[in-house]
Amino acid sequence: QVQLVESGGGLVQAGGSLRLSCAASGRTFSSYAVGWFRQAPGKEREFVSVINWNEGSTYYADSVKGRFTISRDNAKKTVYLQMNSLKPEDTADYYCAAGLVFSRIAVEYAYWGRGTQVTVSS
Repeated sequence: QVQLVESGGGLVQAGGSLRLSCAASGRTFSSYAVGWFRQAPGKEREFVSVINWNEGSTYYADSVKGRFTISRDNAKKTVYLQMNSLKPEDTADYYCAAGLVFSRIAVEYAYWGRGTQVTVSS
């Protein structure tokens, strides 16, 4: 089993920054990918970014490319999402997820955290 706990959400003004954390426990993550997804009120969950835990390769949605950075700390078993130049349309609940496939497809992730809320005011 894998447990994921997100933190770091909050209220920020447009143009500001936040860093989300996803702390993992349980099984070893050497073969996992960890992704970030978000869901705004009334909208479907959408892919944000993913990192391969072993190789460190990353991939971003076009909507966040150049503004968000995903990274990991192997020793702390934590994945981060640094979010800069935030926009009101980034407002959503943010979830991290772990799976065996480096993917942007939510159903391919087996383990999910409970989410952290991000609100960007204009």
